[in-house]
Amino acid sequence: MCGIAGFIGKEMAVPYLIDCLERLEYRGYDSSGIALCKKGSIEVTKRKGKLAELKKAINVKEKKNSCCGIGHTRWATHGSPTEKNAHPHMSEKGLFAIVHNGIIENYAELKNELISEGVTFSSQTDSEVIAQLFEKNYKDDFLISARKTLSRLEGAYAIAVICRDFPDRIFCARKGSPLVLCFGEKGGFISSDVTSLAGQSNEIYRLDDGECALVSSEGAEFFFSDMVPKEKLPEKLNISAEDAQKQGYEHFMLKEIFEQNQTAARTVHGHIRGDDIFFEGLDSLFDIASDIRRIAFIGCGSAYHVCLSAKYVTERLTGIYCSAEIASEWRYSDSPVDKSTLCVFISQSGETADTLAALVKAKASGALTLGIVNVPSSSLSVKSDFVIQTAAGAEIAVATTKAYTAQLITVYLIALRLAKEKDCVDKEDYVRYTEFIRRIPDGISEILACVPGQAQKIAEEICNVSQIYFIGRNTDYPAALEGALKLKEVSYIPCEAYPSGELKHGTISLIEKGTYVVALMGSSDVLAKTAGNVKEVKSRGARVIFVGNADRIRTDNYGNEDKILSLPDSENVFSALYESIALQLLAYYVAKMRGCDIDKPRNLAKSVTVE
Repeated sequence: MCGIAGFIGKEMAVPYLIDCLERLEYRGYDSSGIALCKKGSIEVTKRKGKLAELKKAINVKEKKNSCCGIGHTRWATHGSPTEKNAHPHMSEKGLFAIVHNGIIENYAELKNELISEGVTFSSQTDSEVIAQLFEKNYKDDFLISARKTLSRLEGAYAIAVICRDFPDRIFCARKGSPLVLCFGEKGGFISSDVTSLAGQSNEIYRLDDGECALVSSEGAEFFFSDMVPKEKLPEKLNISAEDAQKQGYEHFMLKEIFEQNQTAARTVHGHIRGDDIFFEGLDSLFDIASDIRRIAFIGCGSAYHVCLSAKYVTERLTGIYCSAEIASEWRYSDSPVDKSTLCVFISQSGETADTLAALVKAKASGALTLGIVNVPSSSLSVKSDFVIQTAAGAEIAVATTKAYTAQLITVYLIALRLAKEKDCVDKEDYVRYTEFIRRIPDGISEILACVPGQAQKIAEEICNVSQIYFIGRNTDYPAALEGALKLKEVSYIPCEAYPSGELKHGTISLIEKGTYVVALMGSSDVLAKTAGNVKEVKSRGARVIFVGNADRIRTDNYGNEDKILSLPDSENVFSALYESIALQLLAYYVAKMRGCDIDKPRNLAKSVTVE
């Protein structure tokens, strides 16, 4: 979602703010701005559109005396993407400027109250009420104003605030939306995303919910939201400056696709020791595996597709009843859970608003909760009963690739460990499955060596089509969903995915001569059934792209015009993994040929921290 930047030091703030905002561009945004604080004044510059427009508007020479500032990239929620609605927002008399991520749920009530007191608003946003409240509550004390203001806010926020009377301080606070700080030789840095701080320091301070900080160039004072002081220790920053660079690749998405063999190797080697599968801190969970009667896998977007794969795999290996749930729907459902239910929450950022709300619901119902997350100390990892930290590393492109792969391998390992604990898998199968997972990094390397050329040729053929359909059965179906999502995310081609058997129940009416259908055929268990569906669409003029092992599929049975993304052989139960990587490559090359903004697709955000 939106991005926050802040800098306070002994040097000009503008270059650091712009650098941070550039690193945050991948999160998705439609306007940007900065506010600079000097003794006696605050100056705001903001523009609609890309950051390049803001950079054109900034006269650096006139801002040499400003060593304190905040910046923002906004993704419109309340109010259209206009310059007036862009952040930072100023209070009416110019005492305060604020930047804000999240949603203030009671903003209408607060706004009406302030208007009745004579305050004039200049934007349509919920965020502006924060600036106006700071000014209303101000009596020469920054922290008292902050305490009174935060006590009125309902909803989620990460905020950074400057006051013209305190040009050497930035106040920041967090509730439900991430905010991190660090301190280096140049001064103090504030950001909503830890990746943007790479190279500034080896340590960071990650604000927890209900925490605030008053930041100077030398360090920070930390407080609870009622401004009672608290001690806070830094944590190690495990992201290098290189992680935030493309390192010779044209796009972050391509770089991250080609990092998946390394991601897989870290995941596999981190959890397989000999023939045993090990998860640090989860022994007590596996000890009560026999008491688990149901598992609900819960996530959004690509994480939901991991959940669906996890359902198929876990049910097959363990016999436990499983469901895959879309977090934004499940949180409002009456789905029964109790202490015999394990709710597994999957999120790349660990800050996905709907997933966190679903977690609260699960815990209130007495369910055990397990978080699978790629960001340490995120809200999901802190609030879950158990947590698995995936080893994907920093992921910059909005469309997830390597984080998805790490999640998928993780749920495979969890399912196999549960099957062993419940004595649901015989030794021969257990060893075979474990050995396959151990070889996944090599399989991915083979894909990355062979499939890009195949994907580019197919991309040339389909890059200008008006729609594409994906079909698959059983463990292939989640990969079909993920492949369709990837392609529509980055290329803007309308794509839909269906269980192959559902074609005859309406969808086949959409198939006509020249329609492209991507058939996922990685699982030999259902290969013959999917082959029948392929013949159904081909008889109606469809052109088919196959995804799977070429020796199994034998495309010559279907006609010479068919294309294939040829994959290494896979265990049927794990077929989604290799298929998804091949379809990531296809999506990338189609988007490239269409001239799309691959790393920052329109209207999308990396971390969805609002409902």
